[in-house]
Amino acid sequence: MADSAARQGDTRPASAANTALVRASARLAAAFSRWPWYIKVLAVWAAARLFSFTVFVAVAAQQGLNPWGWEGTPSYLQFIGAWDSEWYQRIFAGGYPSEIPRDETGRAQENQWAFYALFPGLVRLLAAVTGLGWEVLAPIVATAAGFGAALMVYRLFALRASSGTALWGVVFVAVNPVSPILQVPYAESLNLLLLAASLYLLITRRYLSAVPVVLVMCLSRPVGVAFALMMGILFVRRWILRRKEAFPPAEAWRMVVLGMASGAGALAWPALAWWYTGEAGAYTDTETAWRGDTLLVFKPWFVEAERLFGPVMGPVALIALVALTVLCLNSEPVRRLGVEMQVWCAAYVLYLLAFLNPLTSTFRLLLPLFPLGLALASLSSSRAYRTTVAMAFLVLQIVWVVWLWRWTPLPGGGDYPP
Repeated sequence: MADSAARQGDTRPASAANTALVRASARLAAAFSRWPWYIKVLAVWAAARLFSFTVFVAVAAQQGLNPWGWEGTPSYLQFIGAWDSEWYQRIFAGGYPSEIPRDETGRAQENQWAFYALFPGLVRLLAAVTGLGWEVLAPIVATAAGFGAALMVYRLFALRASSGTALWGVVFVAVNPVSPILQVPYAESLNLLLLAASLYLLITRRYLSAVPVVLVMCLSRPVGVAFALMMGILFVRRWILRRKEAFPPAEAWRMVVLGMASGAGALAWPALAWWYTGEAGAYTDTETAWRGDTLLVFKPWFVEAERLFGPVMGPVALIALVALTVLCLNSEPVRRLGVEMQVWCAAYVLYLLAFLNPLTSTFRLLLPLFPLGLALASLSSSRAYRTTVAMAFLVLQIVWVVWLWRWTPLPGGGDYPP
């Protein structure tokens, strides 16, 4: 009897603590549910960015020899200022070269023209106003753009889902494996903000209002080709279905204007590079400097598949990947996104297949497929499912930062880029 009472007495404090924890969690959840949507979104995004900050700091403490010459453990700002952030900083400090640097064979060398001007230009404008430097302003601009993107993504998702599912969609975008890039001095967060806004205006059929947003977006990252392709597909679809779904001439005209603006935006950066350097192929030649080969559509995927899986299984693996992608984009959760976001994802995937040289940076370049976060959230309303996905993404964030952001020299020199 004494032993039984002792055991019962031992469990009571633990049971009381668990009960208190459950009640506190319930009160916190109840309070969270009463917050306005924008506070919820900002809170979710802030928690995600704090987690990524912690991951960066922890991994930076393990950074050894590196090409940036850090002595000892790099600070957070030093660590996130690596990789392509350096290219943006060069643009911030000195602009773009008036001539494409080339080697003795005439092949273009890596240079600033591969990186679009909106992000470093915005930081430079703010620097002129505030007097602050790149090291401080660039992360602030990138992080602030991420918070703006979170609000815009929620508004976009709320057009196609309930408030709860839309918020979970934002959660998945906020914690996805490459989401740490949304707080470093890259253009991804700014592009995400503009892309979400463009899709929102498109879905709400404010085509003329979308024109300036799309044109600015096309100066942040190379997404204009995919956006123009999407507009073409949507226009043809509306025209074919005009007897079933009203397609007034005024709306058709506005769609044409947005589509033409998208096409012009897609060509704007190569045209600017041509005008500034006097070389028609300034931009495309610069892009091929990272490939080590000529720019041929679709070819890099076959080359990489053969390198990874051999001459026989390589094409088989590539065909399987394409087939799985098609099945995914035609799945019920993706169809529930609405035709605009579904076609956007398909157009962007086609753009990547046509022009991307698949490397480890491919993971980062999948970020414009963010509408799939809502599809993932709508796959099941189970809290256990959604929490498990979010936790898995957090673990993969650690993998991404450790594997790709941290410099680890390869046997042949260099490292895989993030």
